[in-house]
Amino acid sequence: MGFRISMLFLTVAVLAGYQSASAQANHKFNGYDLVDKTGNIRKPADYRDLYQLLGTYTVLDPKGDQIHVTYATPGTAEYYRKTGKFPDGAVLIKEVFGTDHAQLTTGDSHWASGTKVWFVKIKDEKNRFPQNPLWGDGWGWFLFKADAPDKQVATDYKKDCLTCHVPAKSTDWTYVQGFPVLKSK
Repeated sequence: MGFRISMLFLTVAVLAGYQSASAQANHKFNGYDLVDKTGNIRKPADYRDLYQLLGTYTVLDPKGDQIHVTYATPGTAEYYRKTGKFPDGAVLIKEVFGTDHAQLTTGDSHWASGTKVWFVKIKDEKNRFPQNPLWGDGWGWFLFKADAPDKQVATDYKKDCLTCHVPAKSTDWTYVQGFPVLKSK
């Protein structure tokens, strides 16, 4: 009898965990929950746990190599695969790390170390904040630095953000080639 009761509790616990994970996986986060009425943003604290990983790529730079890791609100990749566009309200968070390296048994290995900055974009199809210089070209554009991770420091997306994204204009200002999950399965 004790074994059956234990198995029943285990089954209930597994089902509850599955339902919770399913509900979380199906939940689409609204990026505008992060934005105040004038278009100022706060960086979500729990994005690594709640957002989906889009991809990781390395930038080789003589001043110091970087690893870029990009997350998106749940459902973003699925929507993009179906439509070829990012959904209104989608949040993309790119975390930029420095690197460390060493000779390991597998060869010259490099890994992420120390977050340098976070770039956050929120898709804005409705031009919600036309007077705010951080919003335009279909996105809200934001920058947070490691020395003040909760303080948004960009002042004008055209000056602080857009120039680096010009080569990605045809893919909605986003370097999608670094995100394999956006490609059709």
